[in-house]
Amino acid sequence: MPVEFLGIAYTNNASETTARSGLSFDKDYTLRLARAHEDHGWDRVLFAYGSDTPVPTPAAGWLAAKVERLQILLAHRPNVSYPTYAARSFATLDHIGDGRLTIHFITGGNDHEQRREGDTLTKDQRYSRTREYIQIVKKVWTRREPFDHEGEHYRFHDYVSDIFPVQDPHPGVSFGGSSPAAYAAGGAEADIYCLWGEPLADTAQQIESVWAAARAAGRRDRPRIQAAFRPIIAPTEELAWEKAHRTVEAIRVRRAVRQPPRGHAPDGPENTGAQRLIAIASRGERFDRALWTPTSAATGGEGNSNALVGTPETVAKALLDYYDLGVDIISARGYDLLGDAVDFGRHVIPIVREEVARRDREDAERGPHLLEKITAGI
Repeated sequence: MPVEFLGIAYTNNASETTARSGLSFDKDYTLRLARAHEDHGWDRVLFAYGSDTPVPTPAAGWLAAKVERLQILLAHRPNVSYPTYAARSFATLDHIGDGRLTIHFITGGNDHEQRREGDTLTKDQRYSRTREYIQIVKKVWTRREPFDHEGEHYRFHDYVSDIFPVQDPHPGVSFGGSSPAAYAAGGAEADIYCLWGEPLADTAQQIESVWAAARAAGRRDRPRIQAAFRPIIAPTEELAWEKAHRTVEAIRVRRAVRQPPRGHAPDGPENTGAQRLIAIASRGERFDRALWTPTSAATGGEGNSNALVGTPETVAKALLDYYDLGVDIISARGYDLLGDAVDFGRHVIPIVREEVARRDREDAERGPHLLEKITAGI
């Protein structure tokens, strides 16, 4: 099965190690970053969502009109718009991008962050709302006749849209989370389930939880799995580890001189995914072939923060270990957003793609031979 690579569509050059040097929405930088991904083998980029950042939907529409091949993963929080309106917005954007859109629905793991935009539901209530929201969006995307909806969170009558997505039956639905409520909602509704990079054994357990939730929801298929990492690569192992330690020190220095993010909980993160990352970091710094946790520990488990450290060959082999578990979408983002996107695209993506293609060829060659043996009674 082919492997896909997801990068970041950031609207400025800030990262955990670097202060922003320009506007919050720097159009020139946003386009340069996207084209760096498009020119170096990436499949899609993520427009993330924050309560105080540039709104991703119009930014994604602007970028979709500027690039030719790159697909877009658009993050969306259900609390910020009604689902009928959101569904039409996404359908419109799918036309602008000629069918290159996937939607990542974010339930929200920080009560303070949610309340900044008027969302006062509890975490479990938010997951229930997200599941209902996705179901409505799918209906709006596909129903050609008016329909009513009477749900726990939304009620409307006689609704039908006049714009439908380019993609048939609709754009992909992406979802993430590490709690039982997340597994239940995403397992039932998602085409893609997103995980943060954890040790192989922990990742395998999460994948099984997602797929079990899909079975419990009565699905005959199961979500594809995406895993996210922060690659730190260099020509030699020694140089890669030197770079890794410099990166962690830069994270610590930057956090020391700036205010913590608004909503940052001094007693630790509220969301289960971040709690898992902190717990893993407490178990050790290095896992498996290349996973390194100090980057996560230094940020308090915020977001995608576990690193893969080594030469391009080492990091590629580590990614193939995850591919063997069932991960076929790799999310990767460096700390120098532009430079690392180019380096990863040049030096890591080709290795992974070539190995996956080789395995697929071997499987295809074995298939007919095996069928001949079965037919012959051998």
